[in-house]
Amino acid sequence: MSDSLHPAAPHHLPGFITAPGDTDILMVVVGIILLAAILFVGNIYLKIHSLPERMAHKSQKLQFEIVAVLCLLALFTHNHLFWVIALLLALVDLPDFSTPLRSIAGSVQKMAGVKPDADPSEPPAETPPVNKNGDQRHA
Repeated sequence: MSDSLHPAAPHHLPGFITAPGDTDILMVVVGIILLAAILFVGNIYLKIHSLPERMAHKSQKLQFEIVAVLCLLALFTHNHLFWVIALLLALVDLPDFSTPLRSIAGSVQKMAGVKPDADPSEPPAETPPVNKNGDQRHA
């Protein structure tokens, strides 16, 4: 390397300075480290960002879809208030209003003499198989 030194250059150059035309190893290493750091920090950011959605999904919350939409809004608008609201919704258990209301509606229909509607949360009742003649088989 001393053959290609410029006459005005100092005689004791550090080892990371490369000769003209050679590959700069330090720049390649720093580029790889920078790329790995960007991927690592981005991965952590997205994991933290999806935290409310994962919390609501694990606990089978009714408001899971609202939390998911709020997380997406926070991601695309960079408005942190949406993320905070999604986190609070994921932590809070909303009371189940539909089950008591459905029970009240069924009771009122029975009192009125109308056959109550089927409960959509329950699986449909199985009917026994039918013969070729149209008769039901009993086991």
